Amino acid sequence: MKNRTAPRVHPAWGMLALVLLGLLTAQGARIAFGAFVPAWREGLHADLGTISLIGMVSYLVYGCTQPLVGQLAGRFGPRAVLSAGVFIAGAGLLLSSIASSVPSLMFLYGALASLGFSAASGVTAGLVVRHWFTERRGLAFGLVESGFGAGQFVFTPRSLFLIEAYGWRNTLVVEGVLLTVVVGPLVTLLLRSTPADRGLEPYGGPDLTEIPEHHADQGGVGRTAREVLRSPLLWGLLAPFFVCGVTTTGLMDTHLVSIAHEHGASTALTGTAVSLLAAANIAGTVASGPLSDRYSCTRILAVLYGVRALILVLLTLAPYGAWLVVISVAFGLVDFATVAPTHLIATRNFPASSLGLVFGMLSMAHQVGSALGSYLPGLLFDLTASYTPTLLGCSAALIAAMIGCLATLPATPMPWGPSSPSR
Repeated sequence: MKNRTAPRVHPAWGMLALVLLGLLTAQGARIAFGAFVPAWREGLHADLGTISLIGMVSYLVYGCTQPLVGQLAGRFGPRAVLSAGVFIAGAGLLLSSIASSVPSLMFLYGALASLGFSAASGVTAGLVVRHWFTERRGLAFGLVESGFGAGQFVFTPRSLFLIEAYGWRNTLVVEGVLLTVVVGPLVTLLLRSTPADRGLEPYGGPDLTEIPEHHADQGGVGRTAREVLRSPLLWGLLAPFFVCGVTTTGLMDTHLVSIAHEHGASTALTGTAVSLLAAANIAGTVASGPLSDRYSCTRILAVLYGVRALILVLLTLAPYGAWLVVISVAFGLVDFATVAPTHLIATRNFPASSLGLVFGMLSMAHQVGSALGSYLPGLLFDLTASYTPTLLGCSAALIAAMIGCLATLPATPMPWGPSSPSR
């Protein structure tokens, strides 16, 4: 059967826009967790460590289900998994609005909603990019990850406003309705998992650089789960990405609002800082895609982790007020910018049949790190009344991640991977 003539604007960009919408709303609601922490502490009469435990459960559920999400998306298609995730996340938020205790919130938000967040994640979005793009993949990955920053930009400050004006329960209802009534149906009706579903070729044409599935016999990374899990390259990617999760979604996204409030920052100033962090996050994430297409992903990762370590040290030293905004913007520029080069290294060095598992493992490592980064700072704060030990410890871990990237990751694609002048 003949392929249809491709339109002037390739539908791959429309698919990317739908994926971005799904990520912006689902992940925006997830990343706004930190905005709810002060309200939950007051409304549920719990200390910071207890509320942080909800975040840890959420991140663990999210992270530990990511490999399964990747395999399900590979088997049934990312469209089915992503749309189901949006509906489940919305239902979890709606039910969380009636939670009356920490255990019930831990189940409804920490477990149920987080299952939906896991399905509507970068793993399924990454597979859409893999199927629909053979050119400008770095840019596409960067744009996908910008959905996380855009979601943070939209949801966290607005959640702060809605919580202060109408309470945390009504805020969860608004977010849950948005997911279940608006976004879920749009993604279900319009998204397609592959170009073949519409009789088209990917953007850029057929993938002539795809890693052969038989390359395991030639010394390359294998395509079975066992071979992938035994790959030193996979573990070289997982370790720094674990540290990335500790310091971004775990520490900053969960505790920045509390850090600012503990130092006397107003809700307005805190909301401004979070909004500008998110805006800078979008810029840094989008920029990291084309840079990853052009330059060494390994060196980009090393720079990002090193700069992030310096920023956390400055956060312990700098006075609050205007400096909180400056530091937030600086952190935003290197926040999710690590995802595009990490995914591009994986895409260049693992066969297509393994990428669902690889993306799932990467996301699991990130979310397990996020779980620890969410819970331990709250626990240490209850013990020491300070965030300084956490910030300095995370800075040291980032330096180790920077060194690990330079020591273990390839500067160029492996011999069995794609080699293109543009990369």
